[in-house]
Amino acid sequence: MADQGWEIRMSNSRGVPYFYNAQKNLSCWDRPDGLTDEQIRALPGAEYLTGGAASGGAPGQVRASHLLVKHSGSRRPSSWREANITRSKDEAVEILRGYQSEISGSAEKFAELAGKYSDCNSARNGGDLGWFGHGQMQKPFEDATFALPVGGMSDVISTDSGVHLILRTG
Repeated sequence: MADQGWEIRMSNSRGVPYFYNAQKNLSCWDRPDGLTDEQIRALPGAEYLTGGAASGGAPGQVRASHLLVKHSGSRRPSSWREANITRSKDEAVEILRGYQSEISGSAEKFAELAGKYSDCNSARNGGDLGWFGHGQMQKPFEDATFALPVGGMSDVISTDSGVHLILRTG
């Protein structure tokens, strides 16, 4: 059976789930090759992927990190990094595209870059926004986050705050 030996554990350092196989002494952030959605839902520790109480959130909540780049059209064009942000929206998107290629699916790299470059105060937590439910974030951000699978990263998302990359972590 393809799922033999795999389980899902929660990373203490990153606060996100990962896959672990004790038989092979392997761990990975991404879905192991060959596992179907149904097999993943049946793995020990699968509750870490649901956003349920076992993973720290209430039912119907998600957890995400983001990397925000503000621009001159943002509702508050200043941040902890820059007092007066003058870049255009197109420039902000270009910056995010560079981060996106550097991240290349790595949750660790996402947290590192968010910690250094995000224009949100969540940068001090690697971009982690914690758990949230419907109606707590701007609609485009909420829609994108809820549409992502756990461990999935969005394309560039635009809100009144600026442009974001979102990593769903729970």
